[in-house]
Amino acid sequence: MSPSRWRAILTLLAGLALLPAARAQQPVPHIGYLYPAGGRLGADFQITVGGQFLNNVSRGFVSGAGVQAELVEYLKPLTPKELNRLRERMQHLQKQPKDAETMKELREIRRKLAEFLGRRTNPALADRAIFRIKIAADAEPGRRELRLGTPGGLSNPLVFCVDQLPEFSKEVAKQPLPPEFLAQRPRFRETQNKEPEGPANITLPVIVNGQIMPGGADRYRFSAKKGAQLIVAVNARELIPYLPDAVPGWFQASVTLFDAQGNELAYADHYRFHPDPVLHYVIPHDGQYTIEIHDSVYRGREDFVYRIAVGELPFVTGIFPLGGRIGSEGAVELKGWNLPLSTLAWHTKDQPPGVYPLVVHKGQWLSNTVPFALDTLPECLEQEPNDSPAAAQRVSLPVVVNGRIDRPGDRDVFSFEGHAGQEIVAEVLARRLDSPLDSVLKLSDAAGRQLAFNDDYEDKSCGLNTHHADSWLSARLPANGTYYLSLSDAQHKGGPEYAYRVRISPPRPDFELRITPSSINGARATESVPLTVYAVRKDGFSGAIVLRLKDAPDGFALSGGYVPAGAEKTPLTLAVPATSLQEPVNLSLEGHATIDGREVVRPVVPAEDMMQAFAYRHLVPVKELKVAVWTRRMAGPMMHIQGKTPVKIPAGGTARIRLGADPGSSTLLDQFRFELREPPEGIAVRKITPAGKGIEIEVQADAGKVKSGLRGNLIVDAFATEPPPTTKGKFRPNRPHAPVGTLPAIPFEIVRR
Repeated sequence: MSPSRWRAILTLLAGLALLPAARAQQPVPHIGYLYPAGGRLGADFQITVGGQFLNNVSRGFVSGAGVQAELVEYLKPLTPKELNRLRERMQHLQKQPKDAETMKELREIRRKLAEFLGRRTNPALADRAIFRIKIAADAEPGRRELRLGTPGGLSNPLVFCVDQLPEFSKEVAKQPLPPEFLAQRPRFRETQNKEPEGPANITLPVIVNGQIMPGGADRYRFSAKKGAQLIVAVNARELIPYLPDAVPGWFQASVTLFDAQGNELAYADHYRFHPDPVLHYVIPHDGQYTIEIHDSVYRGREDFVYRIAVGELPFVTGIFPLGGRIGSEGAVELKGWNLPLSTLAWHTKDQPPGVYPLVVHKGQWLSNTVPFALDTLPECLEQEPNDSPAAAQRVSLPVVVNGRIDRPGDRDVFSFEGHAGQEIVAEVLARRLDSPLDSVLKLSDAAGRQLAFNDDYEDKSCGLNTHHADSWLSARLPANGTYYLSLSDAQHKGGPEYAYRVRISPPRPDFELRITPSSINGARATESVPLTVYAVRKDGFSGAIVLRLKDAPDGFALSGGYVPAGAEKTPLTLAVPATSLQEPVNLSLEGHATIDGREVVRPVVPAEDMMQAFAYRHLVPVKELKVAVWTRRMAGPMMHIQGKTPVKIPAGGTARIRLGADPGSSTLLDQFRFELREPPEGIAVRKITPAGKGIEIEVQADAGKVKSGLRGNLIVDAFATEPPPTTKGKFRPNRPHAPVGTLPAIPFEIVRR
């Protein structure tokens, strides 16, 4: 095929909302770590961002207001060819007279070679970009997200913290050069530490930033006064939730406190069920102390990043109750260290039900945040003794009971009156509200017969939980009478911090929604971008959910915005405007469903689909769904479905789907191959043929694998069947078929034949 014919085809694809062939040559950028992963209010400093496919990075985007990110330098890893050239240049310069310019160039070459050979980095972390960060003095403290922008699109987001405390950052970690390399090239010995690095001196209070490399341990020395309640709170897994290629799947930090003589005073490798450790220690006498941090099994690399808050800082270890009723007010009992008060008043106004952060102020410092739940149901407090059915606490439904498993082996029993055929749901909120309780629920009748039991119930909306320790059960009562609900800890533990909220009520059907990816990568004007929406269904809700954009700029449109009844996820596509945007924009979506005759609207929360330890997947919520349209494509018509939707596909039969473009478009579609992306089992493309100004797709439904009533979306990807010409007009032989785009989502429904 001639180059001119290829240009005609690519022009057509621009009009058919397919990605340009260049998309395959622009891998999506991915960032693996930020160092340091945060900064102080009013600070102006530099960070290193490590990742992959960061070529031509140009922008940095931080969520929220008051933080700016400006590119300073992109540090591209050396290729083998570049490495050889540097070595040859160094050998040449070593033979030349050693004037000032020659020595300067030699030092720069040695620096580059030492850095390259010393890093030996995972390819996923090899690219680096240096950014200048400016944090406004009046910026809101808390967690933000940083993304990078490249010609390949927006990167994934990573946590970036805005804090109040002074900050100390250890020099960026480097791996030692191989001994055999040093033996052959003595000049590089000057880049190595001859002795183990001693503790760095810090002044409290402070946030310490560092990275752990293989076998490494970082130490920090400080002065403390007798009686000081020292807090050492590590953030590591909280910064980078999951490492897909490591076990257990995150940086498992261990922290130790030593006195001036090197005696170990305290140690932690976790805090309750959190992997990140927290130390609390009362200083016994004035003097010098040292903290040491390392990975629990001495792993390490550039993305083993940490932030440690050290000082006499306020830290909340528990609250009670864990929540309250909307429209009421009350006081929360506080437990913890360095707290200025023992109770905190709360009141609600127009907040919707949900979980909200609670923070304690001590002078200018803020404590850690703890979750506080709000609900609309009546509430009461658990009352002891209620350890057996005979002593059960009577409650009237519906109700939320706030209680504690206040000692090891304790159990709380509640009784209520029910009638035959009544459906009852009991749900514990404890682990999801930072309580260490690992709950167990048992429902029994007056004769002691067990009707329902549950230990752990997975809540897929909580993407950071790897142990779903809260319980949920449902049962239909067999007769009128008294029923008993027993709540205990699975490990027979207990204490004042083992608080819970247990809801006992009829079912409250509801749902939450997540959408991935959270960055619309490399979107070009008029293109269709594939997305996936996940439905987290609650209390038996199985209805359909309609998805809509909320207050979106002109030009954005959803195709296939519908989660079928009973479906846990659905693919769809997003069309972006025909003109480029100056800045990335944040999109919002809503899900609409009818529940018990009323319309229920829930936000669609952006999330990252993350893998842990090679296998487990988690939907980790993030703050923004961000899309960039940076390149103006050739003007052209959009491809659209001709005919009614959803397309009816008979079970055991076929259906033809025609997609066309506006008049004036060329066809030339015989040079492309089309495939369904992850279709439902039993649905396949039979054939695709040119049809007028578009294409016709014939799909087949296997009656043995699909049932009448199944609904969803079909996502069709296009691939070039011949490689485009090189810049010299010649074709590259044996090049694999290149993906060139995605068609708009095609809604379908399986019907009886």
